[in-house]
Parts: sequence; C-alpha cells; structure tokens
Amino acid sequence: MNRLEMYLNDLAINSTDGSAVPKILKETPSTAWVDGCNGLGAVVGNFCMDLAIKKAKQVGVGWVCAKGSNHYGIAGWYPMRAMKEGLVGMSMTNTSPLMAPTRSKEAALGTNPLSLGVPAKDDKFLLDMATTAVAVGKIEIQRRKGAPLPDGWAQDPEGRVTNDAELAFQTGCLMPLGGPEINSGYKGYGLGGLVDILSGVMAGANYSTKVRKWTHTGANTAADLGQVFIAVDPNCFAPDFEERMCDFNSRLRSCTPTDPEKPVLVAGDKETINMKAVDEAGGIEYLPNQLKTCESLSQRFNVNPIRFI
Repeated sequence: MNRLEMYLNDLAINSTDGSAVPKILKETPSTAWVDGCNGLGAVVGNFCMDLAIKKAKQVGVGWVCAKGSNHYGIAGWYPMRAMKEGLVGMSMTNTSPLMAPTRSKEAALGTNPLSLGVPAKDDKFLLDMATTAVAVGKIEIQRRKGAPLPDGWAQDPEGRVTNDAELAFQTGCLMPLGGPEINSGYKGYGLGGLVDILSGVMAGANYSTKVRKWTHTGANTAADLGQVFIAVDPNCFAPDFEERMCDFNSRLRSCTPTDPEKPVLVAGDKETINMKAVDEAGGIEYLPNQLKTCESLSQRFNVNPIRFI
C-alpha cells in the first residue's frame, strides 16, 4: 500500500515500462541471466523465480540473476512460490541507497533485503529481512503515525542517531542491522554488501550509489535494480528433509521464553499470527493517511476507491 503511489508515478512518467517482458540473455541448465527490460519488479521477479523453480526441478538448483528491474515488493513472496513446489527458495534485491555504512554519515547501500523460504510439511521457515536496522517502510509508518523512532534505526545529517521520524525520512540514512558499530552494526553492513554483490554486481545492474534515488513523486531515470532468485530441491541431499525441518522448528519454539506471555517464534510465525488476526478482524486495518492517499489516487485515475465489502 505504501508503494502504490510510487509505482503509479513511475509508470506515469515512463521511468518504468508497464508493458515490458523480461528476456533471457544467457543460460545454462542451472543458471540464467535475465534482462527485466525496466519492467515492474513483481513481473520480473515472478518470471525469474518461476525460471529458477523450473531449473531446480530439472537439475536440482536454479540460480537466476536479473538486471533492469524495479522494486519487487515483498522479498518473501518469491521463496513462497518455490515452497509451494516443495523447494527451498531465496530472493535478494538491491535498492536505492538508504543505508549508511558503518562509520559513514552518507548512504551507500540500499535496505537490500534477503529472504529464505523452507517447506516443512504443514509448517515452514520463512525469513524476510532488510539488512538495515529496519525497512524504510517502518520509518514511513512511524512518520504517518507522528510517532518517534527507537534508538538505532536512523541517522540525522551529521551521522548521529535520531528519533525524529520526519528528520530520518528526509535524511534518508538508515543504520545497518545492529545499529551503531559498538552493537555490531558492521555485520548488517556486511550483509548489505553481500546482497548487492550477488544481485547488482553479478547481474550487471546498478549497485551501491549508482542506483538512483526513489521518491513518492517518481524518478527521472530507470532504477536498473539487480535481483537474484534461487530455488533448490532438498531431495538432492539428505532424505526426510521436511521431517527434520519440523523437528528443527519444534526445538526452537520449545525453548523456555524469557517472558511466559511471549513464546519463542521462528521466522514466519509472526506473519502467520498477523494473517490469522486479519482474518478474524475481517480485513486489513489501514492507517488514515494511507486511506487518504488511496482516495486521492482513485480520483486521479478515475477508479473506484477502496471500500468496505
């Protein structure tokens, strides 16, 4: 929802090609290099993940790198496609520079999310994380709420930690996962570099500060984001993979919690709980400012506004 206006603005000024069809530039039985042709990131991402899945089913592993892509939405969406086929899936993407490398007061890496999805019979392990302390969307939500930021999320123009959501949004300098150097923020910085190398550098796309800035009004140049999509058939290795994954998850969840009211979770549990809560509530609860934006967009594009059913 927070990205909808940005997608539409990019399409309106032709910095993204809404009719683009991805094409394969080079491939082997297990790999492919794809040109997204400046298409919508979700279109490029689905094409590449489905190609990785096809290769994994044929030879055990599918590894697809894409250049010429755009913001692809939820990183975990693509591993979920692999999980439905009984495969382990991964996806990564670079983004516009928003992370300040450790010891820097300038942004030189993106939030660079990575995701791993693992099937486990009627269970799963689904990791979807930014390599910054938080995803930029959380800064936007705090800003929309008019609420302060916790320590360690973002920096001000001088490189100091700030709790001001508006200042953080305008500065555009998120801290790496871990926060300041004393709290091992350099590990998040390293992970962000890992993602950019495997996506931007390896795909021949833009990377680091070569990626253009992206704002709600759109961008004047193409993003040329780099992305990587990986699918692996666990049956190529030790037998009974999903049974052992169930046991793995169970061992983690059965750890004694520090707070009896807050049980130990594994990656994906929080999202599953939230989805159940949304179902019980009868729908998603959006913030007033999000609804105002949708109302404005509906008038602009002459479509029916979001409404209760």
